[in-house]
This record gives sequence, structure tokens and C-alpha cells, in this order.
Amino acid sequence: MRLAGENLVFDTIAVVGATGAVGQIICNLLEEREFPCRRVKFVASARSAGKTIRFRGAEHAIEALTPDVFAGVELAIGSTPDEVARDFAPWAVERGCTVVDESGYWRMNPRVPLVVPEVNPEAALAHEGIISSPNCSTTQMVLALKPLHDAARLRRVVVSTYQAASGAGVAGSRDLLQGTQARLRGDSYAYAAFAHPLAFNLIPQIGSPRHGGYTSEEMKMVYETRKILADETLRICATCVRVPVSNCHSESILVETERKISPEEARELFSQMPGIVVVDDLAAGQYPMPATCDGRDEVFVGRIREDLSCENGLAFWCVSDNLRKGAATNAVQIAELLVRQAAATRR
Repeated sequence: MRLAGENLVFDTIAVVGATGAVGQIICNLLEEREFPCRRVKFVASARSAGKTIRFRGAEHAIEALTPDVFAGVELAIGSTPDEVARDFAPWAVERGCTVVDESGYWRMNPRVPLVVPEVNPEAALAHEGIISSPNCSTTQMVLALKPLHDAARLRRVVVSTYQAASGAGVAGSRDLLQGTQARLRGDSYAYAAFAHPLAFNLIPQIGSPRHGGYTSEEMKMVYETRKILADETLRICATCVRVPVSNCHSESILVETERKISPEEARELFSQMPGIVVVDDLAAGQYPMPATCDGRDEVFVGRIREDLSCENGLAFWCVSDNLRKGAATNAVQIAELLVRQAAATRR
């Protein structure tokens, strides 16, 4: 999707972590959406340096991640582990580069905006060099919560996630495939990404233990949602579960609002929200599923119904491709926000 009418406000940009699962999608999106820049640097660890990546019809050499790689780079989109993002983002900022970061390292830093472009685009424009993209589970949830919060103010959110193997990276996807094959053969399999077998199983722990019996993944959803919606009073209870699905995270969400929102009103609010597709016809068997949402950039919402246990409650089901909108697409959309901001200041 070309940013029509925009000048090439960035001469050189970089994709950091270009060889990873999300990094590869970022590269594809930059090409598909015709991101307006003259040059893209592809950056990865030293072991990938010298390999090539195909982009815009040509082969490009991958460069090693060092401080000097950011010389002359105006914008960097990074998808790396936390400890890598901790180091490279300051290198880039010191050299005049703006960083859109996918890792968890910068998300809760009070000086770093945490952005979902459809929800809080204004936050990105107040950055000090680094802009953070949220956790994949948070991203799809806040997109669905935003129209409800604006219309009737959320008081409480209860969410249970059904998170795909791809959320644990390439190793997670490999574990699901090879673990399933081994189970069907009756063989054993040594899981690399998961502490327990994922094939024909559910794992009710994602992340490390935190206070009160919650996990780090669950608390990310609490803290990140409050930051993005700018509401520290919002009560959130999350349970995050790994499921034997290859890609796309699903979420069962129950909200309590200050005034009652009927299912009919909710459908209309969701339908009007950019980035949301409503698929909600229970009688016809139509609702979002990972198999039908894979490879899409939208957040899909269905099973919209009144909560029978709470006067002002509403329940719904939400599915999104965690590698795309949950990660790569959201980061590229943030970069596109910066393009529009820079173009507007030149007018």
C-alpha cells in the first residue's frame, strides 16, 4: 500500500533482525506496501552477515549488527531479543536514527511511547528516538477494546488467550510440527521451545512466574494495555495459554463497561473501527478462526454476546495473525505514521 503523495522522507532505513521470522515479514511488507525510501539495509547477527536477501527484485547483502551500521540510517525497524534491542537502540539513536522496536525491552519505559497506530497514533509523534510496538497478544486486544472504551469506558477486562506455537519463534513452530509427527508415530521428541509437549496438549504458562501466580506474558497484557489506553485504573485479569495451533492467536474477552453496550451496538462499533473485521453469525457457523485469519493484517472479532453474569458485561472472540498485526505489520504501520508526520512538517 503506497503512501500516496508522500515524498521519500527517509533516504535510508534498516531492518534489524532481518533473517528472523518477523524480520522476514517486515521486509516483505516494506516491499508490498511500497514503503517510500531509497535504500534498505538488512541487518542481523554476525553469523548471518554476508548472506543475501532478495528485495525489490535484487539481492542485498546482510550486514552485521554493529554501532557503525547505523551511520546514515534515518529509521530502523527492529525485531530482536530483548538483550539485543537494549544495546542496538541507543547505538542507532546516538547516530540520529529513529527506532521502531518489536522487543519487550523498551515497552514500559515511561519515555518510550507504546503504539498501536489505530489506537494511539498521537503517542508515536512524541517519541524521543525510540517507539515500541506491543506484545502480540496485547496488540490485537487493545485494537478490539478501543471502540468499546471510547463509547462506554471500560471498567474491567477478563481475557483468556489461546496462543499459537509461532509466538515462540521458529523453534516453537518446529516443535509443534515435529512433536506432532513424533506423537503420531509413537516416538519421543525433545522439545526445544516448550517445557512440556505441545502436540495434542495445552500449556497454561507463557513466560516466567510473576507475583501472585501470574506469568510475565499475563502481566504484559495488564501493563501494556493500561499504557496504550492511557488508563491506569483499568482492571485486567489475563490467563495466557499455549495451544497446538501453528499461527494466529485467539482470545476470549469479557469486558464490563460503565454503561451497557448491547451486542448490536458492539457490532456497529467494531465494524467502524479501522483494522477490525467482524465475522459474527453463529447460526451459519461463521466466526474468526486461526485457519481463516492466517496471513491477514486485520483483527477479526466474532461471537459477540451479552455477558449473562454481569449487567454491563459483553463477551466476544478475537483472532489475529500474531506474526503480522501482532508484530511485523504493526511496526511497519508505525513507520508509516512517521512518514506522514515528516511529510506534513515539510509542507
